[in-house]
Amino acid sequence: QVQLVESGGGLVQAGGSLRLSCAASGRTFSSYAMGWFRQAPGKEREFVAGISRDGGSTVYADSVKGRFSISRDNAKNAVYLQMNSLKPEDTAAYYCAVRVRYGLGRRPSDYDYWGQGTQVAVSS
Repeated sequence: QVQLVESGGGLVQAGGSLRLSCAASGRTFSSYAMGWFRQAPGKEREFVAGISRDGGSTVYADSVKGRFSISRDNAKNAVYLQMNSLKPEDTAAYYCAVRVRYGLGRRPSDYDYWGQGTQVAVSS
């Protein structure tokens, strides 16, 4: 079992930045790939970014590429999402997730454990 707790959300103006954190506890954090997803009201949960177990590989949704950056610190059992140049369409609840199986995934069904989410609101 893995427990995940997100933090760092809030209200920011368009063009601003936020850094989300996800603290993991339970099993061996460094054994798992991690991902960030988001879900806006009335929309499906969508992939934002993913990072491999050792942090050597990352993948991004086209909508955030060049603006967002995912990283991890295995010594601290944490994964981060640095979000720059935020846009109103980035407004959503953001979730971190653990993928137990090997490799990276882009679908919610590729991930096995989820946090409760942290809300991000970007004003125009």
